[in-house]
Amino acid sequence: MTADGQAITGTPATGGVDRAGGPLAAPPRAVAAIAAATVAVLLAVSPWYGYHRDELYFRMLGERPRLGYFDTPPLTPVIARLSTTLFGDTVVALRIVPALCTGALVVLVALAARELGGGGAAQILAAAGTATSVLPLVAGHALLTLTPDLVLWSAVTLCLLRVLLRGDGRYWLWTGALCGIAAYNRDLIVVLLVGVGLGVLVAGPREVLRDRRLWAGALLALAIASPNLVYQATHDWPQFQMAQALRVDEGADNRAAFFPLQIVLLGPVQAVVCVAGWLRLWRNRRVRSLAIAYPVACALILYSGGRPDYTGAFLLYLFAAGCVTAAGWRWRAALAAALAVGAVVAVVMALPVVPAASLGGTPVAAVNEVARESVGMRDVAAQTARVVNGLPAAERAGAVLLAANYGEAGALRRWAGEFGLPRVYSGHNELWWWGPPPEGTRVVVSVGYPPARLGAAFAGCAPAGRLSGMPGEEQGVPITVCRDPVRPWRDLWPSLRHYS
Repeated sequence: MTADGQAITGTPATGGVDRAGGPLAAPPRAVAAIAAATVAVLLAVSPWYGYHRDELYFRMLGERPRLGYFDTPPLTPVIARLSTTLFGDTVVALRIVPALCTGALVVLVALAARELGGGGAAQILAAAGTATSVLPLVAGHALLTLTPDLVLWSAVTLCLLRVLLRGDGRYWLWTGALCGIAAYNRDLIVVLLVGVGLGVLVAGPREVLRDRRLWAGALLALAIASPNLVYQATHDWPQFQMAQALRVDEGADNRAAFFPLQIVLLGPVQAVVCVAGWLRLWRNRRVRSLAIAYPVACALILYSGGRPDYTGAFLLYLFAAGCVTAAGWRWRAALAAALAVGAVVAVVMALPVVPAASLGGTPVAAVNEVARESVGMRDVAAQTARVVNGLPAAERAGAVLLAANYGEAGALRRWAGEFGLPRVYSGHNELWWWGPPPEGTRVVVSVGYPPARLGAAFAGCAPAGRLSGMPGEEQGVPITVCRDPVRPWRDLWPSLRHYS
């Protein structure tokens, strides 16, 4: 029995089958059906709106496969490269893996509920609540670093539950392997490990730390992650530089809205269930470490910049635990009705349901950055092309594009062939490291750089218009034509570098 009187399910010592529906039983068919329906819906809406700016960037990075990039580990760009190679260079192709990842996430959260003692009702509630939450739907609609994170972190959490509840040290090896893979997506997996590790030290069960397989798993994680770690060490730890840049760039705003936005990430009803889940974990000595991990993670994330979505995987395991409790509530019918209403709101907020032409100025555009930055990216290239085509033929032949951020650069690169655009360069994040235009380049069409910043670098710059018709940050950015750089490009290039 646990500290709150709940039986610990599972038979770690002997294996076997739990015929009552415990952690060794197959999940209800309804869970698989919910996961399959989620994947189908996400694939159906995948071509609506268009590429998100991050997808265009990952597509661009994927053209140059590396062990690491200055602002991101290589996993998501590799997924972009494989997706376009296998399925075609389309927005739908990029979104096949995200849809499948969210389907897997639905099953993983249901399995976590089962591991914590939940029967069929709890598992179905966990699956349905995950499938209709804002964050999983956003992660399933677009290829973001968040997309693999949620799946990998939830798989790690499931392994930790099996170690803590069953005492099955074999799952330390699985934990190590998954953490090593997760490090190729974002190094934030360390936050989960630090939080749970501190929780085990404080609240136990400390006997799991004496299992030699824990240390074997740690070595396995280091071995798998070592190429990425070598890249970081030999490039002056760019992830720390990026973390500092994000902290300065976004930290104040993120911290102010950190806790309210966590309610939005899953939904108000799911947030109530998460509270019940935290209490359930806290009352059970064997998994109290997971309850402790959540506030520890919040403190670390707030210190490093306050991105609320970084807590997503924590909220999901809290929700899974809460579903075990909620399945026994007398008013669970009202809970199901509230979840159904919340599901409608989540779909509208997370998926491209609002017509693109009407998105600007709506609450969806204000709350969902992925939605507003997925509308109009092709127009960035189309409107830039009109400026390029307006140049004299002699200038157009040797001109280059200079993009202020990676979203603009990705858009100009994606539709370069369709619009006949010249090569694009950018001083933003990883793209700065790809180098400046060739020496001798005299004409630059800049997208996004403030004309005042360019004025000191060129003999003359003339405004050529502003981007329009977009609900996101590209709305109103300047397009400028500059001629005759006053210094060699190798000397100008450092002044154009910026991280965010």
